[in-house]
Amino acid sequence: MKNSIGIWAAAVAGVGLLAVGGVSSGAAGFVAPAGYVQEHHWDAPPAELDDVQRHGFHDGIEGARKDYGNHRRPDVNNREEFRHPNLPERDREAYRRGFERGYQVGVDHLYHGRV
Repeated sequence: MKNSIGIWAAAVAGVGLLAVGGVSSGAAGFVAPAGYVQEHHWDAPPAELDDVQRHGFHDGIEGARKDYGNHRRPDVNNREEFRHPNLPERDREAYRRGFERGYQVGVDHLYHGRV
């Protein structure tokens, strides 16, 4: 066990691994062991969303944060930016879908403590 730890430490030093607060980065192609890579943040938009939906998702998270911070009852329909997005008509429905999804993720996290 001691020997493998020593080898790991040497390998880490050899590739210039920087570990700060659980985040690791190293040489190209280096794969850090489990537990050394930062987890996906709860407020990050899902990869399958397009740009307009990601924008809506982010705004939905922020809307939930505002409602939570102002001690409001969570209701996506009370958010002006959800009801009347300042976007071209062709993008509004995609934005609203992303917004609603982000708002729900924010409510689940902030109001209910879910990740």
